[in-house]
Amino acid sequence: MKEIILNFPKQFKVGFRAAQNINIKPKLKKVCICGMGGSALPANLLAMVLEEYKEKLSLTIQRDYTLPSSVDRQTLIVCISYSGNTEETISCTKEALKRKLKIVLISSDGQLEKLAKRYSLPFVRIEKGYPPRMALGYLFGALIGILNALKFIPASLKKELIELEGTLKPEQLEKEGKSLATKLKGRVPVIYASNRLKYLARIWKIKFNENTKIPAFWNYFPELNHNEMTGFEQGNHKLLSINNKLYLILLQDRDDHPRNKKRMELTLRVLKKRNIKGEIVKLKGKTFLERVFNSILLSDWVSYYLAKAYGVDPIPVKMVEEFKKLMKTK
Repeated sequence: MKEIILNFPKQFKVGFRAAQNINIKPKLKKVCICGMGGSALPANLLAMVLEEYKEKLSLTIQRDYTLPSSVDRQTLIVCISYSGNTEETISCTKEALKRKLKIVLISSDGQLEKLAKRYSLPFVRIEKGYPPRMALGYLFGALIGILNALKFIPASLKKELIELEGTLKPEQLEKEGKSLATKLKGRVPVIYASNRLKYLARIWKIKFNENTKIPAFWNYFPELNHNEMTGFEQGNHKLLSINNKLYLILLQDRDDHPRNKKRMELTLRVLKKRNIKGEIVKLKGKTFLERVFNSILLSDWVSYYLAKAYGVDPIPVKMVEEFKKLMKTK
């Protein structure tokens, strides 16, 4: 896991190059990305990027067995499954085939590759041997490569993506990650961010779930100030004692709305009075992509060192595999 984290910046260029020759005609107007778990994370990142850069591409993200009602002949269906065997994603692929929609598949192997060969579908092969959540650079790079080939994104975004290999320095975030892991030991992470970065908070949550094998929760400002925070009011009651088992991580970016920054500071102050510990973690980097992926790398380090503190192997997800076997039984 440590080696994967340290080499993460190299993934983007490899993923992008694997997809840059995708050729689809005619010109399409919308994109629907189908995926589950770690394979769906690049779609969430893309949604944040499109919003940040004010791109008007119509994007739908589907985490289910069927395609959404908004899909039509003007929609490109991108099905992502790192293993190639995710049943929900395969189901969406087969539905898209029946409806004769334009499809691109991203995978390292498995049933998706077989479907691509059988039906002559555009296929982007990703390197094997990673937990899907840790292949995020490959998958995101491939997704940007596809959209770049279709001229769905500006050239500046492609340039910014490729430059991540040189600008991201995972080793410089390790000490901070280890320190935060020490504070989190014995506590449940609660990750908050602004609405524009809500998917980043979700990714942090997932890293704790899968790497550290602990529960974690996420939400976003300003909405959580109108409901969720009131749920901690009785947390110090003897029968509902939970507040002293929580740790707030508030992800803050320099470009967050000033009122949301104030909300973060006040929320931390108010909840500390309720015996909840926590801190604001500021995103670091010059560009938006650099700040987002630096934050993701920090989440990797924190969840990695917390797993070590608990004596847990961060790589396997045994419960997920156990559940998949149960789903196959009649």
